[in-house]
Amino acid sequence: MRFIKFISSEIVAWSERPTDIKLRQAAVAAAVAFAGIILLMAIWVFAFIMPNLPSINALTDYKPKIPLRVYTADNALIGEYGEERRDFVPIAQMPDNLKKAIIAIEDNNFYEHGGVDFLGIVRAGLANLVRSRSQGASTITMQVARTFLLTRQKTYSRKLQEVLLSYQIERNLTKDQILELYMNQIYLGQRAYGFGSASRIYFGKPVGQLTLAEAAMLAGLPKAPASANPIVNPKRAIERQQYILKRMRDLNFITDAQFEQAKKEEPGVRKDGGQYRTHAEYAAESVRRFMYEKYGDAIYTSGFTVYTTLLKADQDAAYAALRRGVLDYDRRHGYRGPEAHVELSGDQEEREQAIEDALVRFPDSDDLKAAVILDATPKKVQAVLLSGDVIEVTGDGLKFVASALSPKAAEAKKLKPGSVIRVVSVKDKWSIVQLPEVAAGFVSLNGQDGSIRALVGGFDFALNQYDHVTQAWRQPGSTIKPFVYSAALEKGFSPSTLVNDAQLSDDGGVQQDGKVWNPGNDNGQYDGPITMRNGLKRSKNLVSIRILRKITPQYAGQHLSLFGFDPAKQPMNLTLTLGTGSVTPLQMAGAYAVFANGGFRVTPYLIEKVVDHQGKVLLEADHAKAGDETIRAISPRNAFVTDSMMRDVVRSGTGYLASQRLGRSDLAGKTGTTNESMDGWFAGYGRDVVGVAWMGYDKPRSLGGREFGSTLALPIWTDYMRTALRGKSELPPVVPTGLIRAEDDWMYSEYLDSDAAVRSLDVDEEKSFWERFFTPTPEQPGSTTPAPGTPEEREKKRMDELYRG
Repeated sequence: MRFIKFISSEIVAWSERPTDIKLRQAAVAAAVAFAGIILLMAIWVFAFIMPNLPSINALTDYKPKIPLRVYTADNALIGEYGEERRDFVPIAQMPDNLKKAIIAIEDNNFYEHGGVDFLGIVRAGLANLVRSRSQGASTITMQVARTFLLTRQKTYSRKLQEVLLSYQIERNLTKDQILELYMNQIYLGQRAYGFGSASRIYFGKPVGQLTLAEAAMLAGLPKAPASANPIVNPKRAIERQQYILKRMRDLNFITDAQFEQAKKEEPGVRKDGGQYRTHAEYAAESVRRFMYEKYGDAIYTSGFTVYTTLLKADQDAAYAALRRGVLDYDRRHGYRGPEAHVELSGDQEEREQAIEDALVRFPDSDDLKAAVILDATPKKVQAVLLSGDVIEVTGDGLKFVASALSPKAAEAKKLKPGSVIRVVSVKDKWSIVQLPEVAAGFVSLNGQDGSIRALVGGFDFALNQYDHVTQAWRQPGSTIKPFVYSAALEKGFSPSTLVNDAQLSDDGGVQQDGKVWNPGNDNGQYDGPITMRNGLKRSKNLVSIRILRKITPQYAGQHLSLFGFDPAKQPMNLTLTLGTGSVTPLQMAGAYAVFANGGFRVTPYLIEKVVDHQGKVLLEADHAKAGDETIRAISPRNAFVTDSMMRDVVRSGTGYLASQRLGRSDLAGKTGTTNESMDGWFAGYGRDVVGVAWMGYDKPRSLGGREFGSTLALPIWTDYMRTALRGKSELPPVVPTGLIRAEDDWMYSEYLDSDAAVRSLDVDEEKSFWERFFTPTPEQPGSTTPAPGTPEEREKKRMDELYRG
């Protein structure tokens, strides 16, 4: 209104000056029209713009959207869930150089103007008259108004709203509060919102540790965050950084010496874009599902932080071991052919576009890079990566695909220009590999308290999100046998009990589901009477079947429930001991922990604690640990004796490669192979570290006639344990009360002279003494010709052959 009064008074004064009447009349008319326009604009602003301005409560009561973050126990970030990656940092903790860099490039009069910089608007207007590209004139305050309260639509009404809101903001907030909002809200590329998040994502450090050069580079991101950040376009990011440093010097924000030093510095930009350096995607997703069930959509914006029980070194070791084991299996079973084929046009531009489109459809799987072949001969393959780099594969790098490079190769398998392949670089030498079809899972936990140390639910989370550790119910095969043997100890058996390793038809067979059932041993060999200890060590099916028949499946099923197995998922018949029920690898790990910790059933758990954005603890683990008698599952002596038998499995039985590779005597465990090699397992422990490895196809099919738990899962387990047990001394077992030595083995003391003791099972007593010391093993069922060597030597030979195969 003051402006209108001023214009009116000027018009009256001017009209009284002596001049040409017509000119004076025209000028008055123009002035009245101008005043009318101003008045109409004022009416429009006060009637329509002002009432519809959004409330600035979102600024005065700022609640930033902070994502859910998931960490290992040793503070390695493994997951982040939310549309915006944001770390809220108070203005007092923002480094001075960063604030100066932002003000220098965005609004150097920030602390002088009242929200709108009219000089800046005039300057930008003049610049726009002589330049083809427009120059903005928004102050930091105006950018805050737009970012928080308005759209980015370029209209005059929105710009006017921006101006009016800026004045409101300046009246209600201090300059530092406005700058704090800006620095925590602005988008800076790579899904980073705010400079705290950008510092972590681009440089891997807290914002308070930024150098001047790094601060200047981040300050340049708001102009083009998606296309000119240092990961996507390093050249443009550096050009912008250098310009900002010069502006800071010209404004006397930094000295000449600081400018020269910062100009020469090469900022350590993380090329991975802040991706997680520990592959724990399956564990992080498990945490996300738990949090969503408890807190709903709030988890994506409320700043929850979850600390898991994972250890970074263990997780890294498990991830590498599983991928190595899967790729080794894949190599043993040959090359299947390229993943796709691209028609390579003669036009260079079309050719490059076709290659890029194809490689985008087939993303890299960690170190397994997708590539398109440019030229292929039996001696050399030339291929291009998505980065545009051209690589050459020669020599040993072509061995795996030699048949596919042959002129006689089948068309579907042949490698030729345009084929989409996978390559991996080891010591700067490229090799052609392939993405595996087989699935796998590995989990380890602390046997004393159940805390999960490592969890790898599959080969690549990006390719298959199904978690084979927690979600896959698979047949356990012979890994279930130790629990049947544990049950037998409570029924009068001991490791020295003689059990006849012979086909059931030798003593009349057995009815199973209304039919005569006559199962066999995996290798088709039968050793006659052998001790129960040797039966487990060599995974003799007929020994475990006879034991189960004696103690009954019902009793064994009840005993298995003590370890956490679901009785409803176990068959109440003799196939139980062959592992025809269903378990998950995580459930199996919890069950083996009972043997590892002396008989206590600890609950596997992943989440150690949950805190809110203010650091307040919302949830914290409080699980019973080994030693708490309220969670005892089996007696100390049962755990000790079963553990001693499983140590023999690793020392000289089907799992002997573990002790051979790790060189330890305190390892215990059991291999498992299901019918027709559909699943391969190894479950075991050393000290307090329990680990379970599994391999199989999602749609069950045979893994191969020469594949067993010892060739599939055991190598993964040993690779992991090499890291998990490094530097840890062996702990000799302590003999609990209630045990004595009898017949050179352990026995419950009350069974020494008791009729309840089972000293032999289905054994011809007249032959048992002789067969106990010499057990001829036919090469084929029904043959009377013994195989050369002792059973242990034959088993080791078989295992060596299998592993080499």
